Amino acid sequence: MTNSLRPHGHHRAPLPPAEQPAAGVPSPRSPQTPRAATDAAAGAKPAKQRDAFFDNAKYLAIVLVAMGHAWEPLKGQSRTIEAAYTVVYTFHMPAFIIISGYFSRSFDMRPDRLKRLVTGVAVPYVLFETAYSLFDRWAGGDTDQSITLLDPWYLTWFLVALFVWRLTTPLWKLMRWPLPLALVFAVLASVSPDIGDDLDLQRVLQFLPFFVMGLFMKPEHFQLVRRREVRILSVPIFATALVVGYWAAPRMNAAWFYHRDSAQELGAPWWAGVVMTLALYGCSLLLTACFFAWVPRRSFWFTALGAGTLYGYLLHGLVVKASDYWGWFDHPWLHKPLGEILVTIVAATLVTALCTPPVQRIFRFAMEPRMAWAFKRDATELARERATAKA
Repeated sequence: MTNSLRPHGHHRAPLPPAEQPAAGVPSPRSPQTPRAATDAAAGAKPAKQRDAFFDNAKYLAIVLVAMGHAWEPLKGQSRTIEAAYTVVYTFHMPAFIIISGYFSRSFDMRPDRLKRLVTGVAVPYVLFETAYSLFDRWAGGDTDQSITLLDPWYLTWFLVALFVWRLTTPLWKLMRWPLPLALVFAVLASVSPDIGDDLDLQRVLQFLPFFVMGLFMKPEHFQLVRRREVRILSVPIFATALVVGYWAAPRMNAAWFYHRDSAQELGAPWWAGVVMTLALYGCSLLLTACFFAWVPRRSFWFTALGAGTLYGYLLHGLVVKASDYWGWFDHPWLHKPLGEILVTIVAATLVTALCTPPVQRIFRFAMEPRMAWAFKRDATELARERATAKA
């Protein structure tokens, strides 16, 4: 998704402690000075400082997501693009999901966290599921496209999955062997064609192990992949992955990487679901570790954009669908090497722009609505109001 980035000397910012607030694709914004003062006056702990490593990782991952979507219309005529597409799809969503799990460690049924789950995940799902469906009917000409919240359309599956995963977080914390159990669920889903499309449960279950892994990761685990020997070793691993991807491109169904279908639905015997789930899980973890190894820890010009990755994720999907509906990729020159490079650059630039603060301000009503009218005020909020009134 990006340029090759090198660590800068020995000035490493510490990873966030386990008590950092939970977040989904985006992390909570850094507190403004008045808010911090109010929290202190109310007896609340000020919010932790954002960590550049995770913001960098989320930004780089969302750029890879956009590039992968831009490559999809091109990969049928370019084996090189298909190889890169295969490699990127092996780890870009697992990386996102592991980070989402890591920042969900503190989630419980506390009222303020439940409110944030509703306003930051459930409400954006309802709004964008509706928007995508209406856009499909208008621009795509599909007059039969219904608006339903039970069958996530296109990118909105991730919001459903995040909602389910986070609600089940307290249960996973009670389990003695959470990761093996999550992997069993993923394997069973891959051989169960009767699950159907409701709430995209195939993806919810097949990607579940990555979220559970993130839940139980600690800062030192990210320190391990940042070692110099891991960074060096990741180079031949990625090179090997590209070679394998080039070989597998005409021989393998790319739908395996989407984790949205069972083995039988992909025309394979049931046991192939077991083998492919375990094999892809191992490959995804390996490439995700290599990806994290090269994520920089210091702040760059794009670090602040890590807070807006949910905006880039949901909004760029409308552009991707528009390109499909209106035939933007029908021009033959786009399928030449220079055209493929241009498409890649445009995709990266577009999603970068959609993560910027001005776009966040415009669409915050849909992504992060306050909805104070919908909820009762808890004791913490009342204490903050009293502290503000006294100030």
